[in-house]
Amino acid sequence: MGWFGKREPRTRQEPRVVEAASNVPKVGKKRVQKLGRSVGAGKRLFDAGGSDRLTGSWSSTPLTADDVIRRNQRVLVARSREQAANNDHAKAFLRMVRQNIVGPRGIQMQSQAKDPDGSLDLEANAAIEAAWAEWSKPENCDVTGRLPLRQIQGLAVQTAARDGEFFVQVVTGRDAGPWGFALNVLDPQRCPLDLDEVSRPGGRFIRHGIEFSKFGRPTAYYFTTTAAEESDYSYGGRSFVRIPADQIIHCFVSDMIGQKRGLPWMATALWRMHQLGELEKAALVNAREGANKAGFLEWEEGFGPEAVDENGEPIEVEIESEAGVYHELPAGARFKEYNPTYPSGEFAVFSKHQLRGISAGLGVAYNNLASDLEGVNYSSIRQGTIDEREHWKDLQEWVVESLMAPIFARWLKRSLVAGKIKRGGKPLPAEKLDKFSKVAWQPRRWDWIDPNADVKAAVLAKNNLLMSPSQIIRDRGQDPQTVWRDIARDIADMRTAGIPEEIISAVVLQKAEGSNGSANSAGASAGNQGDGGSGADGS
Repeated sequence: MGWFGKREPRTRQEPRVVEAASNVPKVGKKRVQKLGRSVGAGKRLFDAGGSDRLTGSWSSTPLTADDVIRRNQRVLVARSREQAANNDHAKAFLRMVRQNIVGPRGIQMQSQAKDPDGSLDLEANAAIEAAWAEWSKPENCDVTGRLPLRQIQGLAVQTAARDGEFFVQVVTGRDAGPWGFALNVLDPQRCPLDLDEVSRPGGRFIRHGIEFSKFGRPTAYYFTTTAAEESDYSYGGRSFVRIPADQIIHCFVSDMIGQKRGLPWMATALWRMHQLGELEKAALVNAREGANKAGFLEWEEGFGPEAVDENGEPIEVEIESEAGVYHELPAGARFKEYNPTYPSGEFAVFSKHQLRGISAGLGVAYNNLASDLEGVNYSSIRQGTIDEREHWKDLQEWVVESLMAPIFARWLKRSLVAGKIKRGGKPLPAEKLDKFSKVAWQPRRWDWIDPNADVKAAVLAKNNLLMSPSQIIRDRGQDPQTVWRDIARDIADMRTAGIPEEIISAVVLQKAEGSNGSANSAGASAGNQGDGGSGADGS
């Protein structure tokens, strides 16, 4: 209070403490300040969260998926394509992608339509598989008439590995060939990364060349075109073709929530691949110089080149190095040898270390990428191969879910309506679409280094009810129904040819029994070796 009974103005607003209940302990002012100092000061809990001279260039602001794509995708794609054209290891990786995901026969479709009693409708399945095989020919499945379905699969996965994504346009109608349904593989860079519009009617928006609904579902894709008469959208002086989303299959491996475009699979390995390639070039040039016995000419006092150019400057004397040829030096000249010693023995060790990091980034085994089997034993290469093949299996399922299943669903519906799939000369009924949609996809599988041991192990697992015969056949990349039909056909052909039943039994049955017996003996032997003879019974 002042002299005249008025409150003096406050120069600083003091904090007001309101006690909600009498049983809440009071915290003194000094104690609060002390706690604040202890929390705000001191070292961070995580070393990676610190900021010092060693982490000054390390990003400290998280980026959204859109920002990551916008800032990096075009540069990464350009460098990935350059490495794919010039780097042997990048070329080898793309070859491994195609060979292991698609393989020599492609991802095959196996129809699994069933009758109401649960049994397979063999005739319908055979008709669907035959129609699919016919459509898979170049003149039917490719809008250009040049690529069969297997090559389209390989081109798609290679594009995804190099560019991070692939686009396949579904073309229907008169322009789609004999079946009225064909595929058109598009260059991903035709979909402009910098085409963005925040607000469009109905809450729609365009991001990275893709139009989305307000909930983020793609509704259309924009692709550049050089024909102005074909364009139906212009932006920044460029013309685009707008294709509805139901005509485009856009696939990429998503690494971030909200990601709308893909990044090259070689993204983390590109820097090492480029630097290692430049190092190899420098080492090769250095080795050539060392093998050529390069050097310099030094002149004794009073000697030197007498020739001068038009400006009066002395002309340097050059001697070309040739294998097996020795030159006579001018008077007063001494040859000073330049003998670079690099690459030395450390070059191979360093290159191997870099290739191991590259292999880890690509998700493949170092020995397969570098074609280096030095110092490899059976156990180590088997373990590395198992890990790599699990990676390939994951990508195979991605291709099935993202590419093959959507293509088959659209092809089947259109083919049934058009009467293209026939059983006994009659088209399959289109109203049974749900029944005929049941399929299984069989990607490629691999043989092991010791197939005899793996077959015995599979038979042992079957005999001990750990695996079914059909699963063994699928693991070998075959269709069980096809294998069993082939066996039945072989037996029927042998009987038609007049081969006695005892020989057929010896060929088919007794060999199977002999294999089972040996497998059972192996199982019993393995069981007797562990835990005092307790183990899996081979019976």
